[in-house]
Amino acid sequence: MEQDLALESVRVTEAAALACARLMGQGDEHLAYYSAVEAMSKALKNLPIKGTIAIGAGEPEDSPQLYGGEQIGSGDFPEVEIALNPLEGTTICATGGPNSISVVAIGKKGSFFPCPDVYMEKIAVGPKARGVIDLNLSPAENLKNIADALGCYIEDLTVVILNRPRHQELIQQVRGAGARIKLIGDGDVSAAIATALKGSGVDILMGIGGAKQGVLAAAALKCLKGDIQGRLCPQPGSDIPGPYLDKVLTIDDLVKGENISFAATGITDGDMLKGVRFFSGGAHTYSLVMSSQYRTIRFIETDHYLPY
Repeated sequence: MEQDLALESVRVTEAAALACARLMGQGDEHLAYYSAVEAMSKALKNLPIKGTIAIGAGEPEDSPQLYGGEQIGSGDFPEVEIALNPLEGTTICATGGPNSISVVAIGKKGSFFPCPDVYMEKIAVGPKARGVIDLNLSPAENLKNIADALGCYIEDLTVVILNRPRHQELIQQVRGAGARIKLIGDGDVSAAIATALKGSGVDILMGIGGAKQGVLAAAALKCLKGDIQGRLCPQPGSDIPGPYLDKVLTIDDLVKGENISFAATGITDGDMLKGVRFFSGGAHTYSLVMSSQYRTIRFIETDHYLPY
């Protein structure tokens, strides 16, 4: 992946964040999401790439833009594959909660696991705990291994878990092991990335969330040298391909190769990025752009001067 393309991709997430941040706290999830999709689609069409959307905003029959399989970009080269979420944390944005972001990952063709639209059991950690996690182990066993890798006590660890009824048993097990818990309403991509960022206060992500969000988190963690494992969870009315039923998917299964670029822009304030700040005549954005090939991590602050 060319370095300038990695930097250009942040313009895509900035466009989506600016569009839906105007609707923060307005209570309209559909309008916030549609605004982000519209802005990201327009920005992607101007990128000098020949892209195919692998992880998109939906299927062709559900979404007229940014659907899986859509061809996008203004060039004939490079040929790339794109995974995206224009608005990660739709409810968060609509209610003004924390950790809503816009994300896009770009890689060579075949980079991203073609996951069905199902849930995924996940565990994610930063670089120091890379290689010690295992979804086949109990939460307590994983926490002990992670604490040993980090050189700390289990009681020092902070685990992020989506606040859902399905996680009651997991929460009890984590509390029983002695770790601290941070419950979040939405936005597990942001939480997974935060495990690999210094000063975020987050050590581990555990629990069940969207499978497509798991692929996006894996793309970011690949750039950050973190680790993630996932296991697809059956749902009523959805099928999991036979080879992946009960299979533990590693980070290399979810994102292949080492040629990945990833960009994220904050919409609301969170553990990883600050949200959009509007001022007279424009807005200020906070973004993260990374390249696994060049092993670079950039935090970018940008002033956007907007038409009245």
